[in-house]
Amino acid sequence: IGKSSLLRVLGGLLPRFSGELDVNGAIAIADGKSALDAQSGLADALRFWAAIDHGRVKAKGQVTAALTAMGLSDLADIPVHMLSTGQTRRAALARLLVRNADIWLLDEPANGLDSESVGRLGTAMAAHRACGGIVIAASHQPLPLDGANEMALADYRAKELAE
Repeated sequence: IGKSSLLRVLGGLLPRFSGELDVNGAIAIADGKSALDAQSGLADALRFWAAIDHGRVKAKGQVTAALTAMGLSDLADIPVHMLSTGQTRRAALARLLVRNADIWLLDEPANGLDSESVGRLGTAMAAHRACGGIVIAASHQPLPLDGANEMALADYRAKELAE
């Protein structure tokens, strides 16, 4: 269907084949890779990303809030490579929370998450949207995104093949 490719095009990671793309705002992507330094403690790995947008002074507060939001506070000093699959997914979502990005591109964000963690994801997405942020998510699983516009890419692919 191309949902991951679509997100990568929107994020500027792949070229588009046709049409125009006008993106206004900073973008953060969570695509199954944590993008965190595997040898660093989780808080330090997140602090790196927070400092990019917020500077060193504000980074600590951003990291603490993100760890709390994703239920990872007790793991702040654990090296990223020692996290379980679900913890790594939540860590990748915490990375989104520490960034100052207007647009979140999420590729299968609920993969590897238990129901409590999916609830945390829903809370984070709702807070981001309430502050004017945009969430574009590609998922085979239902996501807690009240009031979201859904687009079934399979419908567009079937229409294209029929033409």
